[in-house]
Amino acid sequence: MHGAEDAYIALGANLGQPLETLRWAASQVARLGELHGVSQLYRTTPVGGPPRQPDYLNAALWLRTDLPPLELLSALHDIEARAGRERRERWEARVLDLDLIVYGNRVEVGPSLTLPHPRAWERAFVLAPLADLQSVMAHPLTGETVGEALARADQSGLWAERADWLPSS
Repeated sequence: MHGAEDAYIALGANLGQPLETLRWAASQVARLGELHGVSQLYRTTPVGGPPRQPDYLNAALWLRTDLPPLELLSALHDIEARAGRERRERWEARVLDLDLIVYGNRVEVGPSLTLPHPRAWERAFVLAPLADLQSVMAHPLTGETVGEALARADQSGLWAERADWLPSS
């Protein structure tokens, strides 16, 4: 892939059939480039949002892609929509959530996309799967690694579920 960049994508789901949805979503994301890594699966209690939500399943993917960041984000939103995602309330329960966390060393702040994801280095449910893939990856502005951020993050409400959640192709 000429000009390909490393993109790290967080996956989450807590409605419907979360495990099946994440498996399907990973197969769809893999079509956007070359899949280089898959984290283990984590169960997490919801952070923020309406009360009494079911636990989430979370994971992360490492994708090498030629798609520019906004096109990749648009493709991720399309995958969410095909899974039945509706955007009504911030931090609500969802059938699928795909977040572009890191794209190369790109730093970008815009109305549609902020890179790296603005809250990624604060959230254990993003950091733990990212650490499975690249614990020494440094935030392009602060220099703090994923592993360092995970060590200081509140990891209560985070449980490793399974390493083999994505069937081999």
